[in-house]
Amino acid sequence: MADDYYKILGVEKNADTDEIKKAYRKLALKYHPDRNPNNSVAEEKFKNISEAYAVLSDPEKRKQYDNFGSDQFSQKFSREDIFRDFDINQILRDMGFGVGGGTGRRGSYTYRGNDPFADLFGQSRRNHYQAPQKGTDLQYNLNITLEESVFGADKKLSLQRDRQVDEINVKIPAGISTGKKLRLSGKGHPGVQGGHAGDLYLNINVVPHPIFARDGNDIYIEKSITFTQAVLGTSIDVPTIDGTIKRIKIPAGAQNGTKIRMRGYGAPALKGSGTTKGDQYVKIGIEVPRKITDKQLQLIKKLSEEGL
Repeated sequence: MADDYYKILGVEKNADTDEIKKAYRKLALKYHPDRNPNNSVAEEKFKNISEAYAVLSDPEKRKQYDNFGSDQFSQKFSREDIFRDFDINQILRDMGFGVGGGTGRRGSYTYRGNDPFADLFGQSRRNHYQAPQKGTDLQYNLNITLEESVFGADKKLSLQRDRQVDEINVKIPAGISTGKKLRLSGKGHPGVQGGHAGDLYLNINVVPHPIFARDGNDIYIEKSITFTQAVLGTSIDVPTIDGTIKRIKIPAGAQNGTKIRMRGYGAPALKGSGTTKGDQYVKIGIEVPRKITDKQLQLIKKLSEEGL
């Protein structure tokens, strides 16, 4: 389970911007590497509180975090996403660290590649040993069924890493669709010099279904009726994605291509997306018989004479 950013900073979920900033300042002053040289525990705490502050101090990132929750947020957003547009240099300068801060440290602390703290921790250790480096990320194309995309699923993957095969349990969230990514923190290649392992990104692809098609959160199915059913109206049985059969009414005069809406029988919205559950649509096709009897032919001719 991912760490809770509110707990890391020691604030309530309804804390305002000033409270969050005050909490971060207090902890940053306590665990800053200038005050804790060569202290790996303090270093890790400083990184964690800075990550929490980068999210909770940004209204949009905080909204996403509150919507998704810590676990799904950590899967969907990489450290690069979290620290994008986060000026740690200016923040530390405001606290008295960095250029002109009175600590003797020179240089800026900005996001570089996989490690936003490369300058901050690398500068004091450059003459001693190589700074830890995060391992490279992995990409994996994952095919799932339409049913799994709608209802979610628990899957087990066999992934080869560093000449060994690892089994990884993955929870597919309900409502996910083709093109979405799942991030599994720490499931990539191992880090260097004690650095964190990279992440594993699962690229989701929903394979075609023999009956149903999905568009957004809506499900589509095609059903055929006869010409007389289209003229007079009828009722037909329609399967749904959850395996049940529903009877729907086709109004008299239905045209070829008419869509009948089955409200609420589509895919659920992906958690935190802000959209509503989709519907199922039945697309009506009108069958034209290839062969008819002599009696049917005479009846159709009479209808034709009546202008039908």
